[in-house]
Amino acid sequence: MNTLTRHTGLLAAYRRPTAARGPLVLWALAAALALSLLWSAGQGAYGLPLSQLPGLLAGALSSLPGEPSSAELVFFHIRLPRLVLAVAAGAALGLAGALMQGLFRNPLADPGLIGVSSGAALAAGVTIVLGAAWFPDWPRALGSWTLVLMAFGGGLAVTALIHALAQSDGGTRVGLMLLAGVAINALAGAGLGLLSFLATDEQLRNLQFWLLGSLGGARWSAVLLVCAVAALALLAGLRQARALNALALGEAQATMLGVRVEALNRQAVLVTALAVGAVTATTGIIGFIGLVAPHMVRLLAGPDHRWVLPGSALLGAVLVLLADALARTLLAPAELPLGVITALIGVPFFLALLRSAHGRSL
Repeated sequence: MNTLTRHTGLLAAYRRPTAARGPLVLWALAAALALSLLWSAGQGAYGLPLSQLPGLLAGALSSLPGEPSSAELVFFHIRLPRLVLAVAAGAALGLAGALMQGLFRNPLADPGLIGVSSGAALAAGVTIVLGAAWFPDWPRALGSWTLVLMAFGGGLAVTALIHALAQSDGGTRVGLMLLAGVAINALAGAGLGLLSFLATDEQLRNLQFWLLGSLGGARWSAVLLVCAVAALALLAGLRQARALNALALGEAQATMLGVRVEALNRQAVLVTALAVGAVTATTGIIGFIGLVAPHMVRLLAGPDHRWVLPGSALLGAVLVLLADALARTLLAPAELPLGVITALIGVPFFLALLRSAHGRSL
């Protein structure tokens, strides 16, 4: 009787979801994102006081000819594309983490479970270490896009492989996907170890810098690509919110509610692979954002994916913005790898969340 009552309550919550704290949390996160943008815009080896920003924006909008100042060159050609890339990358990683946690029905799930990050890393390693010998003509034809396209393709290829290995009895088994992801991630790690052994000192330095993540190479062409993919992923992810709410009841109950579970699995994996693949190919590996952001939003706004998905995107953008600002200011004019900062922030933060949730079900 207790089980029947519980399922009845969950079904009612699915059909008539309550607003709860969701909208308030989204507004608070949007305000935090705006404040983070303003603060991050002035941070760096070349400081830009907030009082100068209105003048810089007004000068860009005016049609008066003139030689741009140093502040204008720094802000519009270096700082602004980096800020936009941080927002897009953080939003994509946060959304991907929320999708994976909803799909696996586990708040400890991470986008890396489906292999997109390890696949991108392995393809990038092959390009950096063996590219000159295996495809010497590509850099002349594609320029700096060679590494981006290889990493993006590698991430999608490994994700497709893991999804294919998880097929059983005409459907996708989420547990089998998790095990396949663990195995393929370990294999990719072994491949990266071999490439590190074969690399020269310069190649090893480039590979390690890419693996630790950075927004230092932000340029408008790559920024627009990540923004477009992040926007499409957000739109596609929000359409899956109610289906993910139903999936939390279990696959059988979700099917009874009319959710096509197999289609949902494919769509969630595809959206995650595209979002994380585009970010990783452009910035390198940025860890912990897809793990921490959805978990924190779920604690603040509740389990309803109508709020968890956009909230995770907003919080992910805030976290990457703040981490990047710290990366370029702590040891200025040198720059710390972004992945180091996100790990230093994410690990204690996540442990604190686990500690606060002690005695409660995850």
